[in-house]
Amino acid sequence: MPRLGCTGTGRRGGPVSAPGAALLNRPTVPGSGRGLGTQLLLAVISGGYAVGAALNWGSEEVAEIMGDFGLSAAGLLAAVSCYSYARAIDRRERPAWLLFAFSSLMGACGNAVWGWYEVVLGQDVPKPSLADFAFLCFAPPAIVGLLVLAKRPVTRAGWVCLGLDSWLIGGSLLTLSWSLALAHAAQTAQSGAPGSVPRAALSLAYPLLDIALVSMVLVLHFRRSETNRSAVNTAIAALALTVLSDALFTSPLLSAGYQSGQLLDAGWFAGSLLLAYAPWGARRMHPPPEPPGPSRAERPHSRPISGSLPALTPYLAAAVCTLGILYNVVDGRKVDRMVVFTGCTVVLALVIRQGIMLLDNIALTQELAQKENHFRSLVQGSSDVIMIAAPTGTLRYVSPAAAGVYGREAEELIGTELATLIHPDDLGRVVHEVRRFLAAPPADEPTTRIECRFASGDGEWLNVESTVNRHQGGLILNSRDVTERVRLQAQLQHSAEHDPLTDLPNRALFTRRVRQALSGRRSGDHSTAVLFIDLDGFKAVNDTIGHQAGDELLVEAARRLQDSVRAGDTAARLGGDEFAALIIGDGSRDRGAREYQVHEIAERLRTTLSQPYRISGSEVRVAASIGVAFADPGITPSDLMRNADLAMYRAKAGGKDRVELYAPQMQAEVVRRAELAGRLRTALHDGEFALLHQPVVSLATGEIAAVAATARWRSAQGILFTPAEFLRVAEYSEGAATAGPDASRTAELGRWLLEEAVEEAADRHRAGHDVPVAVRMTAQRLLDRAVPLASVEALLTRHGLPSGALVLELAVSDPRVPFDDLERRLTALHRLGVGIALDGFGSGYAAISALRRLPVDMLKLDRGLVEGVAESARLHKITAGLLRIANDLGMRSVADGVDLPEQVMALRAMGCTHGQGTAFSGPLDEYRLRRALVRGTFPVPGGAAQPALAGGSPGGSMVIRRGSHNETPVPPT
Repeated sequence: MPRLGCTGTGRRGGPVSAPGAALLNRPTVPGSGRGLGTQLLLAVISGGYAVGAALNWGSEEVAEIMGDFGLSAAGLLAAVSCYSYARAIDRRERPAWLLFAFSSLMGACGNAVWGWYEVVLGQDVPKPSLADFAFLCFAPPAIVGLLVLAKRPVTRAGWVCLGLDSWLIGGSLLTLSWSLALAHAAQTAQSGAPGSVPRAALSLAYPLLDIALVSMVLVLHFRRSETNRSAVNTAIAALALTVLSDALFTSPLLSAGYQSGQLLDAGWFAGSLLLAYAPWGARRMHPPPEPPGPSRAERPHSRPISGSLPALTPYLAAAVCTLGILYNVVDGRKVDRMVVFTGCTVVLALVIRQGIMLLDNIALTQELAQKENHFRSLVQGSSDVIMIAAPTGTLRYVSPAAAGVYGREAEELIGTELATLIHPDDLGRVVHEVRRFLAAPPADEPTTRIECRFASGDGEWLNVESTVNRHQGGLILNSRDVTERVRLQAQLQHSAEHDPLTDLPNRALFTRRVRQALSGRRSGDHSTAVLFIDLDGFKAVNDTIGHQAGDELLVEAARRLQDSVRAGDTAARLGGDEFAALIIGDGSRDRGAREYQVHEIAERLRTTLSQPYRISGSEVRVAASIGVAFADPGITPSDLMRNADLAMYRAKAGGKDRVELYAPQMQAEVVRRAELAGRLRTALHDGEFALLHQPVVSLATGEIAAVAATARWRSAQGILFTPAEFLRVAEYSEGAATAGPDASRTAELGRWLLEEAVEEAADRHRAGHDVPVAVRMTAQRLLDRAVPLASVEALLTRHGLPSGALVLELAVSDPRVPFDDLERRLTALHRLGVGIALDGFGSGYAAISALRRLPVDMLKLDRGLVEGVAESARLHKITAGLLRIANDLGMRSVADGVDLPEQVMALRAMGCTHGQGTAFSGPLDEYRLRRALVRGTFPVPGGAAQPALAGGSPGGSMVIRRGSHNETPVPPT
């Protein structure tokens, strides 16, 4: 171990002050067992060295080896560790760790030289020697390294204060050290003895360097950089431990009898190990959490002093100087000029330091006043209400904007409990959110947003949105009135979910309610039902008294529906004249009981909706067709609503104004029709349709007056469908998918039938058979854009068929058909020379309206009248009356479905001019039809007879005769 005269040589080896060393005792995070094991190993090695030194290592030789080469090995380990860490990092503190490595290396070299003399050569170390040079080189690199790690001031005043702080610490320590030991060394140098000057210089150099190092350690502790704080604190602790060992060694009590390997060496040894551990062990410890507030980059760097410990530094320095002077006075010695000079400079530095602090405080006060005025003007001028609540929930500050927002003065709200101002229904939610927010880490969640109802001065509740921040254990609330926004959002939400005319829930909201009923706590309640309601005859109301009256009727129907359902049920308007109701079940498992109960509710709704409506001073009547479907186990909302829709259409098909319960066969019927419609569409492309013609015969002469075109479909499976079967499917597809692909397929079938009939009729006309062809067409299809007016004229022109050789048999059975459009369309066709026959006359409500408004040339009696005309006296009178009307209007009449001879005779006796049925011939293919046309007549049961009534020729062709303007005389309306 190195010694120098009576003072000896200090040992350098590793870093940290007491506060920095305390960081090592902080518990590491879970999972850091490796770091804890390293710390335990470090403690065990240092403790083992201390125990060995306390026991003098068992022998003087071992003590010298451990005291010299042991310290050299520890210093070398610290040098290698710091150097390796410096190469591994890419930061501005790399030079500091390289300097620490060089400092430790100098300490290791000094101890190695000392051991060379004591252990290897067995000689006393020369005074001075290379060891002294190495030991003197320990402190300067460490001091420079600490300066590198220190937080650099950004202002000139900051640099001045840094120098003053260093001198306050260093000067006070110099005063005390000079009084204790350094004065004696200086007197020895002045004695003039041989070798006294070098020894005195060395005796003064070591303590002075230690004082400088201690000063930098303390200053760095107050001004250390924020980066890698754990490693820096550990390094500071290692240097502090080394300086403390040096200070103990230079004391008169230990320096005289010190030998290598004693207990004091344990301090140098532990300091070196701690410095070796500093850069690597600190990596395993998480950095301390960032405190709330401004970030490090935003914190002011110009303040020379921050915190309580730096503020006490000048007073501690003055106290240390005083102790140094008192030591000389109490010891009875004359006060040394060095002590007086150093003390004066410390006092002068203290005065300057305090002056700078005073100026800094004045500037800080002015800056704070300016900022306070600035933020006060912002707060008071803000339209938002800013409130500060104490941790107890009491309002301590309320901005003046409260008067305009809440209608209450700010002074009135100060001192009020915040909880008393929040709506009771919102208070629990607000308290829960505030507690959650306060429990969250500030760095993860600096603010939160709360929306609640707040009491205003006029007793109303305002919707308030607040941004909440933490403030000294309490809260800062930045609140604004969002009542109008909430009201607008509620209106938009209501508009999106309700029908604008009736204010009932629309289809989207109704579907969501059905979904909630099927998936909520009532999901096991299978008595829940959905009702689909359609107003029968509503289209006629729109057509007769106008859409405004129709809207009034819908509003009144919605009111009746809403008043008729129970409180927990939902009434909705799905669109047009369709309504729906969701009937929540009572949990009954008895299917019969639930069907009876819901059926009773549906009947009550039907009766209520079918009562007369008073609209615009007139009494209007509509009926209600209602379909009911129950929520069977496992059903989906879409399937439940589909079932109710099917049941409603079944109610309309069954006569309207009735209630129909859904049955599984309804869906099976839909599937069957859909399959048949699909096969029908395929048949159009595969050419499976054949066109047949049935002769229309004069009942007076038996001559063929016209032919009625009809289609037959022989499927690929060999099944022969009659026209009634596949046309019913086509019409169903047309009604169910007016705008879809099924509608286009049925339109394609209609076009095919018309084109084939015209083409074959033109061929027969060129062959000399001048008989008209009749093609049946529904009013809906005639009004469809798929059959434009120009296409009929182009078709006749393309095939060369005379204009009077085409008759359209019009079927008017749907009350939704607009007669105005139909009248315009038929009038245009009539001007082209196309004959118009009213098909199905005698059935349906539209017959009289059609006769009154449409340009009809002939009437075709419905098959239902013809079938019983010979047996039923009632039908006989009805048919006779209808035929009398036709003859009075100058129209020809055709009886459809004449299958029996007695029907022929009865119809002829009543004045019917023509007939069509198996009594004469069934549908014929083109070859048989031409043979029949060559023959020209069919035998008439009862023989030929003259017509009973005038109005048309008794026989011959049904070619339409035109006047000068090609118009059919229509009776006045």
